Amino acid sequence: MIEQPLSPVDVEFVTTLHGDEKVRFAVLMQPRGDQDRLLRAIDDVALGELTEVVKEAEVPEGESAVPPARIALEHSLTALRAQGAQAEGRIVENHPLNALKKAVAEIGADEVIVLTAPHYVEEFFHRDWASRARHEVGVPVLKLYAHSEA
Repeated sequence: MIEQPLSPVDVEFVTTLHGDEKVRFAVLMQPRGDQDRLLRAIDDVALGELTEVVKEAEVPEGESAVPPARIALEHSLTALRAQGAQAEGRIVENHPLNALKKAVAEIGADEVIVLTAPHYVEEFFHRDWASRARHEVGVPVLKLYAHSEA
């Protein structure tokens, strides 16, 4: 499960996690939700990224976030395939944990990787995707922090 396009560092990391073992990726991309603006602003302040707080209103959310999410997903799938990995994916707009649980069952996943930016408030209360997925999917959940291309 990802929230943003995979950076080259992210692609390198996830494709080498299991050494030479063949790995297949089923990528679920969640578009940016409009309900999380305050939490993102708090996270930006906690990270000392004050300029990002000001930019929060400029980033597409909700329905308008779907087209950029599709582009991010395609970018990520292309990057994974370029590293020799099998990769497929889809956008998950509603009930992402249900979609993740269903995907794990459908493909017989051995593990879930949640690649995300830090979300301090949600993590503190164990409401972040990785913490919640650990109680839902029935396989190990690895939480990684995404790298920025900036």
